[in-house]
Amino acid sequence: MLLLSTKHLSLLIITTLALLSQSPCLAARSTPDYTSNQTQIQTHNISEIKKYFRRFGYLPLQDHHNVSGDTTFDEPLLFKSAILRYQSNLGLPITGKLDIETVSMIMAPRCGVPDSDASHQSMHARENYVFFPGKPRWSRDVPMKLTYAFSKENLIDYVNISDIRAVFKRAFTKWGSVIPVSFVETDDYGFADIKIGFYRGDHGDGEPFDGVLGVLAHSFTPESGRFHLDAAERWAVDFKTEKSEVAVDLESVAIHEIGHLLGLSHSSVKDAVMYPTLKPRDKKLDLSLDDVNGVQALYGSNPNFTLSSLLESDISANQAVDLTGSIRSSSILWATLILDVLFIFCM
Repeated sequence: MLLLSTKHLSLLIITTLALLSQSPCLAARSTPDYTSNQTQIQTHNISEIKKYFRRFGYLPLQDHHNVSGDTTFDEPLLFKSAILRYQSNLGLPITGKLDIETVSMIMAPRCGVPDSDASHQSMHARENYVFFPGKPRWSRDVPMKLTYAFSKENLIDYVNISDIRAVFKRAFTKWGSVIPVSFVETDDYGFADIKIGFYRGDHGDGEPFDGVLGVLAHSFTPESGRFHLDAAERWAVDFKTEKSEVAVDLESVAIHEIGHLLGLSHSSVKDAVMYPTLKPRDKKLDLSLDDVNGVQALYGSNPNFTLSSLLESDISANQAVDLTGSIRSSSILWATLILDVLFIFCM
């Protein structure tokens, strides 16, 4: 058996380590750190976490045992149950503790619609989509047509209305491509099935907005048709021109809220558009299989929909990610081959 010289062996080892440690050639945009660097939960933050859990359906709206605003764990079992259900609903590690991952998710910008309890709704282990209580849906015959309109008095002035209309048209088309429902824009706001507007603070629906990077938007169950976005956010239709570190992708939020308008609650699948959180400058534009299964359970399938079309859409949307991954995989493959050669020659 041939033996490698010390010089050649050293060269192969160095090459292997270099390949294993190299970064992908594509430069990745770093996501702004919108959370604090805090690594411990301070007592004064417990009241805010309780308020969050009340708002999104994990604790009773009125805490009769803590009317003074005391921040101590006066109901430890109830509070721990809230943490467990929150972690389960958002697909987090179920620890029952306010660990870093859980607190980071609590601090993340999100949809204002409360999370529904999914524990009793799924009949199959693979289903993660959730309906609202009572399973509301638009009750018209299919194929059905729903109209939508924008409130002329409640828009944002730094994004062209034509760009906003184009964003929403694409968002509605996403859902219409998988169910027998078509969405048509109308100028008649008063008679539109779906009414869209940008609002600040308390705007009369009992769900006040809270400013930048808190609650991004909310919509209501069928057949209410109300769709409200927080005007305090920095909405973006193109991150190439919108440079704000706290900019929020309008189309991603639109797709999510339309899911609520159709009857879907939040999913625990992090890749689903119905997952409740969205980081600044992130996008989530393609329906996952979980989203499709959920909405089709309510309305049936669009006769032109095929699973292959959904997969093609996913592949197209993730080309950059796939390319980055393939570069990394290629490096690992070459490193593995070199290690194999080392093993053979050194036997």
